[in-house]
Amino acid sequence: MHVIHRRGWEIPERLATPEHLFFNRRALLAGAGALSLVPGAARAQRISDVPDPTKDLYPVKRNEKFTLDRPVTDEKINTNYNNFYEFGSSKSVGKAAQALKLRPWTVKIDGMVEKPQEIGIDDLIRKMPLEERLYRHRCVEAWSMAIAWSGFPFADLLRLAAPLASAKYVRMETFLDTSVAPGQRQSWYPWPYVEGLTIAEAANELAFLVTGAYGKPVSKQQGAPLRLAVPWKYGFKSIKSIVRINFTDERPKSYWEALQSSEYGFWANVNPQVPHPRWSQATEELIGLNERRPTLLFNGYSEYVAELYKGLEKERLWA
Repeated sequence: MHVIHRRGWEIPERLATPEHLFFNRRALLAGAGALSLVPGAARAQRISDVPDPTKDLYPVKRNEKFTLDRPVTDEKINTNYNNFYEFGSSKSVGKAAQALKLRPWTVKIDGMVEKPQEIGIDDLIRKMPLEERLYRHRCVEAWSMAIAWSGFPFADLLRLAAPLASAKYVRMETFLDTSVAPGQRQSWYPWPYVEGLTIAEAANELAFLVTGAYGKPVSKQQGAPLRLAVPWKYGFKSIKSIVRINFTDERPKSYWEALQSSEYGFWANVNPQVPHPRWSQATEELIGLNERRPTLLFNGYSEYVAELYKGLEKERLWA
């Protein structure tokens, strides 16, 4: 019989710090050490601004299947004209969003799944086959952009979570931290931000979980470290900074539906023939190009997603 005599400094493997927490802590300590060597204002820089632990993965290979009919929007425009209500209701949230602490960051996957788990964002990203996709996006406010996203198909996360056959929806939730997000101190908003998809929508090949943009880790104002990109749905179906992905048989009520159900609903405004109650959806402005174009059904992605909505013709697709 082989008897193991543990040394006094040894601990059981089950008590070892998980890898993603170890590397997050090491990154924080490294940042703190570096800051201690510099004076004054430089030392005031947030420790959360240490280099992204997944930076070495970018740029990733582009998936040439997803092409555009317009130029990619300039990165400076995209990172300075976007919505992130947690940091303010204007489009210029880039400066305020720098307060967001990206590490440690854990994503909880739970609900009606075979494999409930909490996983560190760096572990999750390194598990997935990253690729770059060029997507068009259109806001409910009738403006549009084209963006070079990096990330992985939502279908890969479905395989990781293994949802039960009885699960019908995916409910996603963003962070809640009023100490860094001034918008979340506004009690009249239904925080935390929630978004939902059907399982079929999440499994569609267009549904994409974003970890990077423009050849590097995605910026804070764009929804770091993990956000959703569904290019056929407009505007409000773009949850940022995801911390929880829950599988359920009850249709989620999104942030915007909870805030104003007469204008926003689960299906999103995918049909330009149905106007928003306060403005037309017939045309869109291409930000940065000084051009307007007719809005297309499903934002021009009908060949990928039209089958998802058969039988829903009588639904108000925008509410």
